[in-house]
Amino acid sequence: MPSENEPQEGKKRRGRRGEGSIHWDKDKKCYVGSISLGFDARGKRRRPKVYGATKTEVRNELRKLRNELDAGVKSSARYTVADAVDDWLGTPKKGRSEDTVNQYRQQFKVHIKDTIGRLKLRDLEPEDVEEWLDDRSDVLATSVLRRLLWILRSAIQQAQKRGKVIRNVADLVEAPEGQPGRPSKSLTLVQARALLNSARGYALYPYIVVMLTTGIRNEEARALKWDLVDLEGDPVADPPIPPSISVWRSDRVGGDTKTRKSKRTLALGELAVEALRDRRQEQERQRVQAGENWHDAGLVFCTAMGKPYTRFTTNKMFLPILRKAGLENWTLRELRHSFISMMSADGVPIEEIARIAGHATTVTTETYYRRELRPVLTEGAQRMDAILTDEGVNGEGQAPS
Repeated sequence: MPSENEPQEGKKRRGRRGEGSIHWDKDKKCYVGSISLGFDARGKRRRPKVYGATKTEVRNELRKLRNELDAGVKSSARYTVADAVDDWLGTPKKGRSEDTVNQYRQQFKVHIKDTIGRLKLRDLEPEDVEEWLDDRSDVLATSVLRRLLWILRSAIQQAQKRGKVIRNVADLVEAPEGQPGRPSKSLTLVQARALLNSARGYALYPYIVVMLTTGIRNEEARALKWDLVDLEGDPVADPPIPPSISVWRSDRVGGDTKTRKSKRTLALGELAVEALRDRRQEQERQRVQAGENWHDAGLVFCTAMGKPYTRFTTNKMFLPILRKAGLENWTLRELRHSFISMMSADGVPIEEIARIAGHATTVTTETYYRRELRPVLTEGAQRMDAILTDEGVNGEGQAPS
């Protein structure tokens, strides 16, 4: 007699040796298949199970399970794509900064975890990946889609190495075209002034001033240390040496700048010198207040406990300043674009701008050795002080032609 509520499927067939056993589960109201794998190290019987509405479906799942076991795959039927990506995120990433890994985690939470992440890894097919990417392409840029696919490929590749899946289906898929990425933009002179005025009194004010008046990169500003800042210069030298910063480090893996050409020494204008002097006084007050809890990394820009800023920290601190200035949808990296654009609009030759921005070759002494304060690139600081003060603005609030 069939079990309670068991559907009739015609003549019963005796299973082949090694095929596993199948029975009807009246509580779950489905067929359950299992394979005996003996006992584990603790003496507990190992019997992985599969479920289905019909015996044929369960038999096919058992065959698939047996093939996986023969191939050395050890994944559970409950092991999902999200589990695989989460495991991958939890392993060290050589050549990737913590900021970059945090960006991967954020993209995982937003675009993977509750979408394709819910699928079982062993059941994932190329069509599932294509459908997921096509759905995301309506809202994401092409570059983001490619990064998401790369994350998925990397996670499944690690799962392969650990014996949790036979093949990497993400290798069979190409990222579709997404939305055009937002082009970088530049602040107008009026906007730049509004931003500086709104930033006064905020902890990020000196950070903004230095970025906007020297054109250094966001990661270069976060890594700037006091021993590479000269707020006095040497006015009696011939020619005089202005206050300056030496950009020799960045908040990247290994601490080096983006390229060898990015190492440079830049003069500071009065706006930046004043802001950095105030910053040094405020930091000394924070150091005293923190006492033995102070994290002494020698950084110019850091938290009230002396710990390094991250890209996410500075971006979050930037938002209320933007709102106060009446600006929306701007990023800190666009202060560098603004510097270059305003310098160009003020008539500075592009070759000089490229040198200041670290885009061209400079002599070795200027690039690598702090004791060689000359040649310090002064043009940028002088021009930006003139542009951002009344000296460089006509009656309509525009930069001089």
